[in-house]
Amino acid sequence: MRVKRILQEKEAVIQSSVDLTLIDPLIEKYKNKKGNLIPILQGTQDVYGYLPQETFIKISEQTGLKLSEMYGVATFYTQFRLNPVGKYIVKVCHGTACHVQNATAISEAVEDALGIKDGETTEDRLFTLESVACLGCCSLAPVMMIGDETYAKLTGTKAVKIVKEIKIKESN
Repeated sequence: MRVKRILQEKEAVIQSSVDLTLIDPLIEKYKNKKGNLIPILQGTQDVYGYLPQETFIKISEQTGLKLSEMYGVATFYTQFRLNPVGKYIVKVCHGTACHVQNATAISEAVEDALGIKDGETTEDRLFTLESVACLGCCSLAPVMMIGDETYAKLTGTKAVKIVKEIKIKESN
């Protein structure tokens, strides 16, 4: 119980540094348009990389959208994130073709290399690891995506090598 309180306070400190003026043009653009909820949430996430808590309040106050509706949509669709993510999102496919080709070994190897579990972000906020249902590259199984780049016919060793190369590139 105590640990959760400490983590919540820590996240509140991180989120309190959000510059809410960055979404003013977005709110003005969609303020009075029908069906504006998803475009506003998408635009907000494009600005911050996730949906900071304070943005929900500002959007609600300025557009009249209900907080409960916004949270409902943001938690229903997997495209939306309520917490900061890494610069690189490593998506490991666990669809049927990838699962049969041992996608679990890839996820486990990347978890070990980064020191995080599925759904977590490295402390340096460089990588976030996600298992996904399907990336649509079944003939290339097993696959992972990092950003817009797809990596095919992977093994755990190959996946770790790719992640390490990105880490080296970022440190230079």
